[in-house]
Amino acid sequence: MIKLHDKYFKKFISETQIQEAVANMAAEMAEDLKEDRPIFIGILNGVFMFFSDFMKAYPYTCEMSFIKLASYHGTTSSGDIKELIGLSQDIEGRTVVVLEDIIDTGNTLDELHKIFKAKKVKQFKIGTLFFKPEAYTKQHKIDYIGMEIPNEFIVGYGLDYDELGRNLPEVYQLHTHNMINLILFGKPGAGKGTQANFLKEKYDLVHISTGDVFRYNMKNDTELGKLAKSYIDKGDLVPDEVTINMLQAEVEKKPEAKGFIFDGFPRTTAQAEALDNFLASKDMGISATIALEADDEILIQRLLERGKVSGRADDQDEDKIRNRFDEYNQKTAPLIDFYKKQNKFHSVNGIGTIDEITVRLSNVIDEL
Repeated sequence: MIKLHDKYFKKFISETQIQEAVANMAAEMAEDLKEDRPIFIGILNGVFMFFSDFMKAYPYTCEMSFIKLASYHGTTSSGDIKELIGLSQDIEGRTVVVLEDIIDTGNTLDELHKIFKAKKVKQFKIGTLFFKPEAYTKQHKIDYIGMEIPNEFIVGYGLDYDELGRNLPEVYQLHTHNMINLILFGKPGAGKGTQANFLKEKYDLVHISTGDVFRYNMKNDTELGKLAKSYIDKGDLVPDEVTINMLQAEVEKKPEAKGFIFDGFPRTTAQAEALDNFLASKDMGISATIALEADDEILIQRLLERGKVSGRADDQDEDKIRNRFDEYNQKTAPLIDFYKKQNKFHSVNGIGTIDEITVRLSNVIDEL
């Protein structure tokens, strides 16, 4: 996945696939035009990579030139085609092959046919590396096609999004479903908080820690904070509805978020169902639940070492640590089954350096 300006693009066509298509087009045209001396004309700016590679693959004598037409602004075609740079040489009676990087609606073809009809060429052919049949609205014949692709916006190999991405050797497709909503599981000491901080930066996500949300609401005496405190003061569990309402408030504060990392919630199947219902009401959903798995004995040593620095009593007593692990196992086992049934559960090895674990987590997220 790459980011250009404000949008994300995912890898779509490899460099190898592109070069195979270019070679096939060059071979096909060489067979058709070997008795002629064609003039290949590239449509700038997007064609420059394709044109260069094509010329290196074309085996016979030929000439080349360029014209420039403008039709794209951002990710949409304006439909207003203007010749910006014209031909300087006389091409009357010559075979002309226009090379395009991409043809979608075909609006440029109307203008091209007008231009070359006026030039009185011997024959006029069109070749395009990429063709979007679903978007094509014209009747003009396209003589040579490298590959047909879906009607999605692409960048790379000469194609741009507001002038970025032309230099990429591969082609990327606009990623229209950017929202990533994650739930992180992990025993105490598994590094869940550390990894959540890395992931929120890498994927531009909002990290919602249930503990932080509770502390914020109670410290700032919000209505939800007062309600939660009333249960806590009586020694009762805070009802799921109150917690969900707090989370809902946090989500609604970030309407432009690319997604969320939920940390510390859900803890029960009932909470998981409530979270699914809330997200569905916002036309959202959980993308994946990821559990950082690690051997208990390794985690115990981590926590004991952490306790020497933090001074936390629950990190300094091995029996208390083991009790926390037992509680985690009892609570998360039903949740693991819940998300496995949705094919959303992923287990990641939590042993290794911070960077190694981040890479493992990223591999899971990048495949979503």
